[in-house]
Amino acid sequence: MLLLAFDTATPAVTVALHDGSRIVSGCTQIDARRHGELLAPGIVTVLAEAGRDRTELTDIAVGVGPGPYTGLRVGLMTARALGDALGIPVHGICTLDALAYASGRSGPFVAATDARRKEVYWARYADARTRTAGPGVDRAADIAESVAGLPAIGAGAALYADAFAEVAGPEHVDAAALADLAVERLKDGGELLPPEPLYLRRPDAKVPANYKAVSQP
Repeated sequence: MLLLAFDTATPAVTVALHDGSRIVSGCTQIDARRHGELLAPGIVTVLAEAGRDRTELTDIAVGVGPGPYTGLRVGLMTARALGDALGIPVHGICTLDALAYASGRSGPFVAATDARRKEVYWARYADARTRTAGPGVDRAADIAESVAGLPAIGAGAALYADAFAEVAGPEHVDAAALADLAVERLKDGGELLPPEPLYLRRPDAKVPANYKAVSQP
């Protein structure tokens, strides 16, 4: 097995390579505006550092969100195109699940990323591997009562720390954790998602209310 994993659903543009036993290379850059510029070079870098060629890849794992449309589609379109070109399977992983997995926590907690508009993408977990609620998108203050007393991880929790009992790391998703989780699920027959975007709200761009189609003569 040689699995390439990456995620662009948050400000982190993160890539990792897993040989079925361990992570062999990885890189992460935090830049919410340059997903399209940073992902392809990141893939080239991790392959080069491991001394491997893309033709050796057997699987791709990609974060499916939730996340903003613009960043999320960069990773998903790249995963689909690369998987199609190489004729290998592409597996989706919930970005919050990867963030939760990286925490290594053994008790209940909340994972939250920044959804903008003063909201967070969030999910509740029994431990690092087990999601019990979500994912959802809400104002942090609106979920404070339902997650009262639970520690929280992620940039969304850090941004609205007053809504959570305790805020801890990791702040951003890491493709190394996403790759580890994907390999674990592949080996154990766990749930993997299709490489489709996990959108939790409508896009900002809308057709104007008074829009009129132009008729052809």
